Amino acid sequence: MPPATTAPQYAPPDGGWGWVVVFGAFISIGFSYAFPKAITVFFKEIQEIFHTSYSEIAWISSIMLAVMYAGGLGLAFNLQPALTMIGKYFYKKRPIANGLAMAGSPVFLSTLAPLNQFLFNAFGWKGSFLILGGLLLNCCVAGSLMRPVGPTPVPPVKKDVEKGAGDSALHMNNKKKSFWQTVNKYLDLSLFKHRGFLVYLSGNVIMFVGFFAPIVFLAPYAKHKGIDEYSAAFLLSILAFVDMFARPSMGLVANSKYIRPKIQYFFSFAVLYNGICHIMCPLAEDYTGLVVYAVLFGFAFGMVSSILFESLMDLVGAARFSSAVGLVTIVECCPVLLGPPLGGWLVDITGEYKYMYIVCGSIVIVASIWLFIGNAINYRLLAKEKKLEEEKQKALKNADPKEAEPLTNNENEEAANRADKVLSDSSERETNI
Repeated sequence: MPPATTAPQYAPPDGGWGWVVVFGAFISIGFSYAFPKAITVFFKEIQEIFHTSYSEIAWISSIMLAVMYAGGLGLAFNLQPALTMIGKYFYKKRPIANGLAMAGSPVFLSTLAPLNQFLFNAFGWKGSFLILGGLLLNCCVAGSLMRPVGPTPVPPVKKDVEKGAGDSALHMNNKKKSFWQTVNKYLDLSLFKHRGFLVYLSGNVIMFVGFFAPIVFLAPYAKHKGIDEYSAAFLLSILAFVDMFARPSMGLVANSKYIRPKIQYFFSFAVLYNGICHIMCPLAEDYTGLVVYAVLFGFAFGMVSSILFESLMDLVGAARFSSAVGLVTIVECCPVLLGPPLGGWLVDITGEYKYMYIVCGSIVIVASIWLFIGNAINYRLLAKEKKLEEEKQKALKNADPKEAEPLTNNENEEAANRADKVLSDSSERETNI
């Protein structure tokens, strides 16, 4: 079992061009996370135009988020590279850098939500999407700011395979190995044997079932209560504004000497706080109550988002983070896909939003409890394994100091001289014979 935090193979600059990369990640992550949420202001009108149910309209955001998490299309090319590059450029300041980059989501959401309502009233939903597509092209500029860090890799030297009997079988064997090596290069499947990774992954799968539905239905919920369209869209801006400050501030807290050694507990608490906010949402009877909910939810959402990937990197290390985030997002795409439509289905059968918020909050609270218990067990086992390793090294050192310590240069030279003397004596005996 590897330690909870491992240093990368080469020293990241922890600054310099890395802050330019953070700015590029700020734009990429901002569009990736904010776009599927910001278009929810269209849902009530699109629902009336196409005569769809709540569960059907929820598929728009859920499919977009799920495909983004699974990789290969559209926003996925923004999200995964941006997250990976931050880990390449930062180690000591990584929580702060992650918090600043993840703050792109609320900044863009606070701008896009009211902008979308204005565009819809001026150009309709079709014209609005054309304009938003043009805005998304700015991600190309953000991507151009990200460049590799570290030594340039040396291309492998090709060697001819020896000819002879069994050459065909050897060639097929090498081909098979290269295929699995290629798979493991991008998706390290050995992570499924990593105890901390499995705790994180299982907890997130539970959490994401109820994580996105409350924000997807926030603006429609407000309109359902008779609140005007601009005030309903402004709730997303309030949520995003609070989220904007919560992410970097919580990144600073997570980077403190008191929190970072046990950052998994901090992540578990952030998930718990989210669940409590959703359960309390039905207590809001008017617009003021929804504003209070948006403030509390914005802070809770910012807490989770600021350390969502930092806690994963803390478990697996920067060297394996790229594979880990790929595996996590692929697995998480299923609950992300199903969560909002299930929430919409619950609204369809009950006719009320409050039951959806209560169920989503309960699911998120269950996820936090699972994470608390799993991380407590993992931390205890890690401490036990570390103690056993120290006792083993101490026992080896006491039994035979030379066995535990590497040979010095003088000892290496003496060993080499003894070996040369043995060889020369042997050759002299052969000559005499």
